[in-house]
Amino acid sequence: MKKYDYLIVGAGLYGCTFAYFAQQQGKRCLVIDKRPQLGGNVYCENIEGINVHKYGAHIFHTSNKKVWDFVNSFVEFNRYTNSPIANYQGKLYNLPFNMNTFHEMWGINTPEEALNIIDEQKQQAVEKMKADGVTEPRNLEEQAQLLVGRDIYEKLIKGYTEKQWGRNCTELPAFIIKRLPIRLTYDNNYFNDKYQGIPIGGYNKLIDGLLEGIDTQVNADFFENREYWEAQAYKILFTGRIDEFYNFRFGKLNYRTVRFEHQTLDTPNHQGNAVINYTERDVPYTRIIEHKHFEMFGQAVYDLPKTVISKEYSTEWKDDMEPYYPINDQANTAVYLQYETLAKQEANVMFGGRLAEYKYYDMAPIVEKVMNLPLFASERE
Repeated sequence: MKKYDYLIVGAGLYGCTFAYFAQQQGKRCLVIDKRPQLGGNVYCENIEGINVHKYGAHIFHTSNKKVWDFVNSFVEFNRYTNSPIANYQGKLYNLPFNMNTFHEMWGINTPEEALNIIDEQKQQAVEKMKADGVTEPRNLEEQAQLLVGRDIYEKLIKGYTEKQWGRNCTELPAFIIKRLPIRLTYDNNYFNDKYQGIPIGGYNKLIDGLLEGIDTQVNADFFENREYWEAQAYKILFTGRIDEFYNFRFGKLNYRTVRFEHQTLDTPNHQGNAVINYTERDVPYTRIIEHKHFEMFGQAVYDLPKTVISKEYSTEWKDDMEPYYPINDQANTAVYLQYETLAKQEANVMFGGRLAEYKYYDMAPIVEKVMNLPLFASERE
């Protein structure tokens, strides 16, 4: 008799949500993670009374009331609204692109004025491509200018994108930017979803709630003692790198990664906003996060004398780094599909999450995906 029904490899949001629903069905679960803490990339560290998102900013947003009610059943979420700002050569622009952005960029006041400028610049992009003898965008630069015109592209997209990918926009494929939403309203809310917020007290409370009563073990690397871990349970949910699970049989999948530089500052309010993007190529970091603004609003920001910021640097991924963003180009997709074929043949191993599925996910779709697994259908009824 094995001790557990499920061994869950990886204590991120997918693994923890799966463990919760499996336990609700009376299954015995063991969740392991090679990191020294639970929670995967949503883990928060309390520094100077501030919940610091150690692996990058995480903002929960969804239009699915069942998902929203589910996560709020573990911890109450606050009313944080994501309204990032872009800094280009010291000038600030609201994101997403909206009437506040256009007013700051061109000094115009009405949606009609904004549309006229954007349409004129889009037409200029079309004419330039025709002059070059092409009808379809050959790269990201041409694609972006067809969508939003020259000014927005050069000030708010070009440098940021090139830092994100480590390549010139003329070297990046057009499909990376399929659409660039333009809002002809004075609305700085980044998301269109009905619900958004941050867990009051940080994401650790959500993870603790999901894993209550479930056996866990940190500092546990599945691959260092694979036979031992596989012997612990009848079935496995694997949320790590699918290519590593198969010992890189078809080659390694590639990623972009992020390096974080965390600083504690002797000021209660450094930048006045949770997220500021730096869109110049010459500024080495892509954005600065000031964590207290996720959970502290108005005068409450000044109740703590210090603040914590994180500078984010997008870099090429190497084996000793955390893999963040899958590179879903043709070559990597072809490799992944070979691994996916093997995965579908597994009788007692399931794969889930961004590393196992080689696909970028926001948090809410991860929760929704687990809730909708046929395995847990009875929980929805």
